[in-house]
Amino acid sequence: MNSKPKPQPLSPSPPASSSAAAASTSRASAASRPKKAHPSSDPSAPNHPTKKPRLALSAPGRPLSADGEVAAAIRHLRAADPALAAVIDAHEPPAFHCPHRPFHSLVRSILYQQLAFKAASSVYSRFIALLGGEAGVVPDAVLALTPHQLRQIGVSPRKASYLHDLARKYATGILSDAAIVSMDDRSLAAMLTMVNGIGAWSVHMFMIFSLARPDVLPSADLGVRKGVQMLYGLDDVPRPSQMDKLCERWRPYRSVGAWYMWRVIESKAPQPAPAIPVGPLTLPAPDGQLMLEHHQQQHHQQQHQEQTVIQMIDPLQMLPGMG
Repeated sequence: MNSKPKPQPLSPSPPASSSAAAASTSRASAASRPKKAHPSSDPSAPNHPTKKPRLALSAPGRPLSADGEVAAAIRHLRAADPALAAVIDAHEPPAFHCPHRPFHSLVRSILYQQLAFKAASSVYSRFIALLGGEAGVVPDAVLALTPHQLRQIGVSPRKASYLHDLARKYATGILSDAAIVSMDDRSLAAMLTMVNGIGAWSVHMFMIFSLARPDVLPSADLGVRKGVQMLYGLDDVPRPSQMDKLCERWRPYRSVGAWYMWRVIESKAPQPAPAIPVGPLTLPAPDGQLMLEHHQQQHHQQQHQEQTVIQMIDPLQMLPGMG
């Protein structure tokens, strides 16, 4: 909860007997010296010496979960980017509906970090059971969980500290669901990255899939960058610093454009290699051995490629609300 700014001390009043003389002297002095900018009494003003600037709150645009908003985004993207129009035609439109409150979604994001999807789902299920169901995922309940309890369900000590830091910032009023929903994108990113364990990538995913913010570009995401490379036939994967310029035409619906880049990556995922029959070799031993080794090498390379693609797609699977 934001504390109310303390009232600034009033200037001392002159004695009653000398008020007229003081007023006359003051008028004369004011006329003879240059005017100075008076410091604002607002503690959020930059020239205030004792208070840090507060992050501005502003109502964001219509979320992608609002009726007709995804359709409007698709119309804009189709008209603005002919290359993307072909991708849009090849896939069903996305749906952005998150069943969880912001605090729950942030907790879920922390639990899923750096884990394979199946392992993360198992940890999340045990976490929900520990709290007595999804309705129990509230700050006070998370704060009450000990590191030992969390360790028993597969949550590392570091992640336990992240969960507690998030819950503590909610309990002390630094964060709240209502404030998160109302903040503009820049302010929200600044506030959420104050939480240990939540970085820029996690914030972008949260904005897109939990808050359904329409114009978020996760420019550091490898899947989105590789999708842009494939979309425009670039020789190299674009750097994060190049993404804003490359995706400028998608504004104000860059979240939806990013969603389609993940679909591009997904559609280009290599298919599993055909099974190699194992049996007596009919070729002479040296040639047969070379052929078998060649097939095995191809199979391992194929598995590595599939694993790489899965690693880029898994972050999508961990987030609710993805259509």
